[in-house]
Amino acid sequence: MKSKMKWVGLVGLVLSAFSIFVHFLLTRFTEEGVAEYQSSITIFSWRPIFENAEISINNPFYRRLWGPVSRLESLHPDANPRGYYADPSLQTNGFIFVRIQGGFHEIRNSICDVVVVSRLLNATLVIPEIQSTTSSKGISSKFKSFGYLYNEDQFMVALAKDVKVVKTLPKILKGARRKKEIPSFKVPHSSSPHFFMHRVLPVLKKHAVVELVISSGGCLQAILPPQFEEYQRLRCRVAFHALRFRQEVQELATKILQRLRAPGRPFIAFDPGMTRDALAYHGCAELFQDVHTELIQHKRSWMIKHGIVKEKLSVNSAERRRNGSCPLTPQEVGILLRAYGYSWDTIIYVSGGEVFGGQRTLIPLHAMFENVIDRTSLSTPWELTRLYGREANLVDTYPGAPPSVEELKNEAWRSGGPRPRPLPPPPARPKSYNIEGWWGWVAESDNEPDSTVMELRMNAHKLLWEAIDYVVCVEADVFIPGFDRDGKGHPNFASLIMGHRLYQSAALKTYRPKRKEAAKLIDEIRDHIYQANHTWLKSVRRHLRKTLLDGLVEASIMSKPLSFLSHPVPECSCLRYDISETSINGSSPSSLSQVLDNLGVVHRCPAWMDTDLISRSIEKENEEDLDEGDLTSSGLFFQHNGGNHEGEGEISNKEESQFEDQEELEGGER
Repeated sequence: MKSKMKWVGLVGLVLSAFSIFVHFLLTRFTEEGVAEYQSSITIFSWRPIFENAEISINNPFYRRLWGPVSRLESLHPDANPRGYYADPSLQTNGFIFVRIQGGFHEIRNSICDVVVVSRLLNATLVIPEIQSTTSSKGISSKFKSFGYLYNEDQFMVALAKDVKVVKTLPKILKGARRKKEIPSFKVPHSSSPHFFMHRVLPVLKKHAVVELVISSGGCLQAILPPQFEEYQRLRCRVAFHALRFRQEVQELATKILQRLRAPGRPFIAFDPGMTRDALAYHGCAELFQDVHTELIQHKRSWMIKHGIVKEKLSVNSAERRRNGSCPLTPQEVGILLRAYGYSWDTIIYVSGGEVFGGQRTLIPLHAMFENVIDRTSLSTPWELTRLYGREANLVDTYPGAPPSVEELKNEAWRSGGPRPRPLPPPPARPKSYNIEGWWGWVAESDNEPDSTVMELRMNAHKLLWEAIDYVVCVEADVFIPGFDRDGKGHPNFASLIMGHRLYQSAALKTYRPKRKEAAKLIDEIRDHIYQANHTWLKSVRRHLRKTLLDGLVEASIMSKPLSFLSHPVPECSCLRYDISETSINGSSPSSLSQVLDNLGVVHRCPAWMDTDLISRSIEKENEEDLDEGDLTSSGLFFQHNGGNHEGEGEISNKEESQFEDQEELEGGER
């Protein structure tokens, strides 16, 4: 009997090994159907669930949700010089060494600014040093500073005709820097060209080297005088062409994009923008409960103490939210998207290195959409480990558990000397801050503890996470931000994404909801959210549709003066055809002209771009007619039974038609 059981077990092992071998062969050598196969294997935590296996891209309703914004298809990226532009001089005024502090968006803004400053001062730029990736955090020696996030060689090659870039300082200057003998400037935020020409340049010429310390996310003012327009286009060349992520980051981001598109569906990218710093700066503490409110207020108190916030500590968060000063929560964004017509099985990719409040903040969004995912759902631990490289082991450096009181007493008794002698008092109880989780220090101390080495390393990892999210969000079919300001009131990660999408592919749908109006719409239905009426749905749809264009004009007024990369139009864009040519579509040339006039775009693209003109037909481009003919809207507002996905496709057209919206474009794009 035992012998038979052994044979049965052996056969089972052989079959299991053969099955695994076949799986690997399928993934390695099968090209057709690999995408569908990969989406079903258990290596990832996301298993897509859809109501219908196929979706028609020719459906007018599909084009209304996912199709391009026709009035922006004439915009094309054009960051090349348009006038006389000399190559960088072989003889420069000296070296500029830069140390940059801050998060992902602050680093990206600062790098673009220092390149422009180097060109302005005719200086040689040393590859900037990113302070979030110093070796003190045990980061892999393979990826140091700038190379931890970006591709150094690509950066140098792409800017060869703009600025002279070197990887390190000469040996003599390296020694002087170690001895702190080179002049250093802590550059204020948004400094003018006058500051660099009259304060930095004389010192640079005298010492042949200067060190710039940038800690507030940008050292050059966003809107430069008209004579510096070529410098604005240089910013675009840096941000959108020279700054490429290093190979490992780019490869993983591409894999995640492929896995996202494997089911053959378009997807929405959503950036909540709900960081602790942003909530504290804008006074949104009361939007949360329990200890989270206390944490936000503690941070706001610190900001007031350091002069970052000029207001009082306690503010009316509800009033701030109604005024549009607070982020839209994931629940509110989910309501807007469902009301606009996106179904429960829409794929939503949540980006960002941090969502304050944790996963419980995203629970309402998961309840409204089945396929809510992030980078962790589409990557494996070993892929992320490869991204980090071989980092130093920090676990062994942690201090051990404090000795117990009994051990201390025994040790004191053994070393106490002649008896009798009183025992020394026990040492103060170490603050482990584990009373209520990681925020336990709030209950014990008024001072926030310093970050541990592991927490500092985690901040460096967030740069890589946000780099992956950046690539995915730029390529997404639809993007919607929850907030567009950071913890200093400047444009944040989402603003950079919107600016990159505007430059690279302006026609892709990028919603820019006005938070004040969105809060008003949501408050109207908060008490009867599952009984949305037709009028309210029309209001939401009209609002989101309107933000596709009006949001651009508002961004040029509100965001561009703070960060040029959040709105690089019109300096870095051109028109691919005459406005008069749009008459073949049935669209109004005057309305298109008004849109472009508001954006300030007048430059005609070079002739070589005309060989790839966009095919524009009446059937495809007249979005107003598409919406007029949409008789099968999105179905019931929240028509979805979480436990049963099989019968949900049986909603009758009669039920769907009660929410049809044939006038939603009126006042939207006109």
